[in-house]
Amino acid sequence: MSMISVNGIRFHYWTVGQGPDVILLHGLGGNLAIWHLKMVPLLRNMYRVTTYDLRGHGYSDMPPTGYTTGDMADDLRGLMDGLGIERAHLVGHSLGADIALHFALRYPDRAGKLILIEAGLPAMVSARKDENWIGWTYWAEMIERFTGHKVPPEKRTDYKYLLRQSLEIPILFGPARGKPRKQEKFLKLLETTTLVQDYEVVGELTLENIATIPHPKLLIYDTNSPYLETYRALCEVAKNYTAVLLPGSSLRHFFPLEEPEKLAEHIKAFLSPEEEAPEGGGE
Repeated sequence: MSMISVNGIRFHYWTVGQGPDVILLHGLGGNLAIWHLKMVPLLRNMYRVTTYDLRGHGYSDMPPTGYTTGDMADDLRGLMDGLGIERAHLVGHSLGADIALHFALRYPDRAGKLILIEAGLPAMVSARKDENWIGWTYWAEMIERFTGHKVPPEKRTDYKYLLRQSLEIPILFGPARGKPRKQEKFLKLLETTTLVQDYEVVGELTLENIATIPHPKLLIYDTNSPYLETYRALCEVAKNYTAVLLPGSSLRHFFPLEEPEKLAEHIKAFLSPEEEAPEGGGE
């Protein structure tokens, strides 16, 4: 197991392949394994691919605080420093996409192209607290579909409850498909750290500041994503971007697990030196 210490915190990471550096950032509650099922094998022949467990996730340490996107952008910088990576293209899913954006804002010379998959953005959290947000229904339906347990009406907008119930969903992909998830670490993350509160800290990652990030961006969302409001907000403010809405998958927000080949095709085309001009918001 490869570990590296960054500012007193140990991070679990893998680096494979050869070529330009690409770093993959997973989302909330995940770990680097999400990329190694299919994505890393599809990319490693063209790029040197680095994956790592975010703080509090996987085999990385779990400090009690420091879970804002700004904190985790600093983690990424420290990881790159420790591994001797001067500059890298960043591929992030959900929370990982938010971290990639914050990193590019804070350390513009260290980021190459940005592939932002289903970014949620702390700046859009207030919109998602509305009881009519489509994501509440999507989340409850996912839990009911895969666990067979009904979500009580009074709990359908309870963020922490839904997070906990999501742990009852069995593993959906890979060799362990159908087996129960290991819940202990994520429950500890929810109950003993500032993760949930910290995600709502916008800090400098405002929509206005996102508009100043010049890096080429690929925005990828599912056509039925519960985060389409964030997609539309990014399309309004972002510069130098290409937007892709993929045909609806059954997992919607988690289509990187369901459609890795399709996702890899878009990533490789976007990172190609022969990439065409952006479709929208271009400078």
